[in-house]
Amino acid sequence: MKNAHRIHRAHRIVGSLLVLAFLFASLPSLGAEGKTVVNVNNANASQLALLPRVGPSVAERIVDYRKQNGPFKKPEDLMLVQGIGEKTFQLLKPYVAVSGETTLKDKVKGSKSSSASKPSKSEAKSAAKKESR
Repeated sequence: MKNAHRIHRAHRIVGSLLVLAFLFASLPSLGAEGKTVVNVNNANASQLALLPRVGPSVAERIVDYRKQNGPFKKPEDLMLVQGIGEKTFQLLKPYVAVSGETTLKDKVKGSKSSSASKPSKSEAKSAAKKESR
């Protein structure tokens, strides 16, 4: 009788694990599909302007570049657009796609990490005055 109980219990556990595996498999993946991105190959200027450090004029330059040169082959090609250098691209990179749907709906605020680590000129003068006292 103990063996039959153990077998029945093992079947229930295996069945439960299979149900859980099926549920996890059916959930949307948290990979690239779950990211909020702008597809730079089909986004309009207002969608492109949602990207950090991209305003209306840079967004128009992206659209113009795409019209003249065709679709971007890789995200790094954005650096070919006037006004987008290495630093700006590093801010854009997590939000840029060259295929798929544009899913970004709200403006991403650009990080000012380099200026946050440096004090402003007035802060530096103020600190220097305090040290000389």
